[in-house]
Amino acid sequence: MDYNSEFRRSIDQRDEFWSEQARQIDWIKAPETVWQAKDNGHGDWFPDGVLNTCDVALDANIRAGRGDQKALIYDSPVTNSQHSYTYNELTEEVARFAGALKARGIGKGDRVIIYMPMIPQAAIAMLACARIGAIHSVVFGGFAAHELAVRIEDAQPKALITASCGIEVTRVIEYKPLVDKAIEQSSHKPDTCVVFQRPQARADMQTGRDLDWNDIMASAEPADPVPVKATDPLYILYTSGTTGKPKGVVRDNGGHAVALKYSMKLVYDANPGDVYWAASDVGWVVGHSYIVYGPLFAGCTTILYEGKPVKTPDAGAFWRVVQDHGVNLLFTAPTAFRAVRKEDPEADQLEKYDVRSLKRIFLAGERLDPPTYEWLREHTGLPILDHWWQTETGWAICCNPVGIEMMETKPGSATVPSPGYNVQIVEMDGSQVPAGSQGQIAVKLPLPPGCMQTVWGDDDRFRRTYLDPIPGYYSSGDGGYIDDDGYVFVMGRTDDVINVAGHRLSTGEMEEVVASHPAIAECCVVGAHDEMRGQIPIGLVLIKDGATIDHDELEEELVEMVRDKIGAIACFRRAMVVERLPKTRSGKILRRVIRQIADGEEYTVPSTIDDPSILEEISEQFRR
Repeated sequence: MDYNSEFRRSIDQRDEFWSEQARQIDWIKAPETVWQAKDNGHGDWFPDGVLNTCDVALDANIRAGRGDQKALIYDSPVTNSQHSYTYNELTEEVARFAGALKARGIGKGDRVIIYMPMIPQAAIAMLACARIGAIHSVVFGGFAAHELAVRIEDAQPKALITASCGIEVTRVIEYKPLVDKAIEQSSHKPDTCVVFQRPQARADMQTGRDLDWNDIMASAEPADPVPVKATDPLYILYTSGTTGKPKGVVRDNGGHAVALKYSMKLVYDANPGDVYWAASDVGWVVGHSYIVYGPLFAGCTTILYEGKPVKTPDAGAFWRVVQDHGVNLLFTAPTAFRAVRKEDPEADQLEKYDVRSLKRIFLAGERLDPPTYEWLREHTGLPILDHWWQTETGWAICCNPVGIEMMETKPGSATVPSPGYNVQIVEMDGSQVPAGSQGQIAVKLPLPPGCMQTVWGDDDRFRRTYLDPIPGYYSSGDGGYIDDDGYVFVMGRTDDVINVAGHRLSTGEMEEVVASHPAIAECCVVGAHDEMRGQIPIGLVLIKDGATIDHDELEEELVEMVRDKIGAIACFRRAMVVERLPKTRSGKILRRVIRQIADGEEYTVPSTIDDPSILEEISEQFRR
């Protein structure tokens, strides 16, 4: 079957299509109802189905004869250690930790916050919660105590699971003092705090509340999978909101399992036994979908990597992992390879490793800029596949559907809508925008399985944020266009579309032009307030290591390039050379904060920022 017929079937024969996909997973009680409508065009998937997500991820693979296959490989250059688990071994560890939680009174519907570094115990804790029907909420290890406290307050967990420390390139971060401070700040107090002690920093334990991971595992009885409804929550994952208060994205069990199993074939063409590596963190949605759950649903071997694309120890880190573990499919964010390209522009490190096992490279999480796409394609000779999705959707809204057919790639495009996603470009009133014209990217309701059910504890906020802005649609908050071939181009958040003298211009387009300069490693363009024109674009650029060019000369060349490619109407006249760009820990550039700095506005340092000192450096440059 080709892509077009599969896509049309997913829209025109929705229930039949998703019933077929549901048969690809092991149910305790198979669903008879595929979709049940609720308010505003939203609804529940497989409402009468019963399953257990951990059973689908682990026990089902043992039943299929994959018990001795590697399920998870832990690779940690920061501790110089590696360890692997077969499906049999991982299931045993998960069942015992699930039993340890169960013995502490934690069960179906209880919340558990997981605040861990990238170690196997993080994945084990997630799967153990799923095994007993508890709802996990993973918080990125090392988040500030206040941000952790906000999440404790909102989720009201019965238990919190942490490690004594996380390990960064240049430092060890003690987690326990942050956890203690967060619990102190929160009016809700978890009954139990389980601590995995690491040798790099031992945690002080509080009598009565704190339990040692190894101690409770030693006496634990394995727990069997607990049946849950398809519509019961599997996890809460907090994502930033425009109000400053994080939104708890709620994911269900049934739709999640069906969608991720389908996506592993559709998006990645992953098969049982493939070695699949999502180079991300379990604190983000990519880590949930494609480090822990998706690869295990598909019977793959998944890699959990505690390191960076550079500095652990060098820009060859990714290629070394590919070689050591025979990685077939690699998925990461464009920012990771921009970092590699900056330190190793000629890809000399790549030549040191045998990466012939690698079939494809996938990128998502932010817009894939054409220079990074071209660099990867030139130096690896592999298909470089962009795809676009969000924390809220849990899997790709748009992709190159290689599991059905490999489509021609177009730099700057995430290719075509995934089956199940009726993507349209509309105005805020829902009226259609002509092909090739920019507008709001929206998905006609209902959303496919696997997408968020609601905001934890706040259905009204869910409707206000996602369903009410464009009636009948899920509002993605991103702008872009669909070309005549049906390819979707995501140009960035709608607040990244700037208005220059009445003309709507995409900063994403300008970034493409600026990034194509041979001296530029990375850049971003934001709109700053201008009395005359409303807004004008300003570029922040990083120069490649080893590149020598006068900054004024570079600015002149960039201004001319934008004028040539987009036109004088863009009014691009300023490009500031900076040492670093402010980013979240997942690698997204904090464009809104840069805009606030450029406009001289007060700004809040986001909890997700990688290094707050960068903001002061950029503020100083704007003051000059």
